[in-house]
Amino acid sequence: MSARILNGNAIRDQIYLELQAEIAALGAAGIRPGLAAVRVGDDPASKLYVNSKIAACEKLGLASFHITPPASTTTEELLAIVNELNSRDDVDGILVQMPLPKQIDSKKILDAVIPAKDVDGFHPVNVGHLVAGRPALVACTPAGVMEILRRSNIPIEGANAVVIGRSDIVGKPQALLLLHANATVTICHSKSKDLPGIARRADIIVAAIGKAAMVTPDFVKPGATVIDVGQIVIHDAAEAERIFAKFPDKLQAFRTKGSVLAGDVHPEVVEVAGAYTPVPGGVGPLTIAMLMSNTVKAARMRRGARAPAAAASRN
Repeated sequence: MSARILNGNAIRDQIYLELQAEIAALGAAGIRPGLAAVRVGDDPASKLYVNSKIAACEKLGLASFHITPPASTTTEELLAIVNELNSRDDVDGILVQMPLPKQIDSKKILDAVIPAKDVDGFHPVNVGHLVAGRPALVACTPAGVMEILRRSNIPIEGANAVVIGRSDIVGKPQALLLLHANATVTICHSKSKDLPGIARRADIIVAAIGKAAMVTPDFVKPGATVIDVGQIVIHDAAEAERIFAKFPDKLQAFRTKGSVLAGDVHPEVVEVAGAYTPVPGGVGPLTIAMLMSNTVKAARMRRGARAPAAAASRN
């Protein structure tokens, strides 16, 4: 029996409907949430990501500001841009698209974004609030994973959850969010011993390690829920054949385009899991949805009593 597909596009659309109601209520109070996206240089992938975020703002009726300094920008010049955005009242959220050119101190830039406008949820203050279980802006991808689980009626409380990957952007905040939702959480990584054995005890697996098709069917307990955060572009024909041997449509797409998108989870996991997120169309759409949600939340938090209460909590 094949696993249930957890459709990220459908869940994103649910969230957007709720956000539209919140944005309308804020608009009636004279508040239009605004997101500033800073993209340094002309990296094609960064341009694509930022354009998709700006398009989401336009779809929802959020104000958006696209700042595009040249690739030669220095740390000091970029800090000046961030500080100016920090001071602007029409900007509620600031997104600095990674990666930055090598001459820029990325950590210094991310730390310069004030916590109240840190819609990526990367600032140490917001991370500290997450650890303490206090209201904060939370990293978008882990927050999106929680929306997928909750809106798909996957039981979290009391579940054994295994997070594969310990990055600051996904793995660590994901583990904390699951812990706050009363799951029993294990974090695994490249140095973990018997990773398949640990994963097989899980009711929920979140794979966020950045290695194509690493999580194979022997990692998965029958009926478990598998969330695939990975997005890896495969260019090698032999690797495409290895991963998608039983999926002729994917192989045909590879032969046509010369590349194919894979996740951290081997597609054959569908034969064992009870539910899973596909790549593409799983976690990806939720990352942008939660960026939009964080921008609206930042507007409410910054403006306090002037902002109407949220129609629904997505924290």
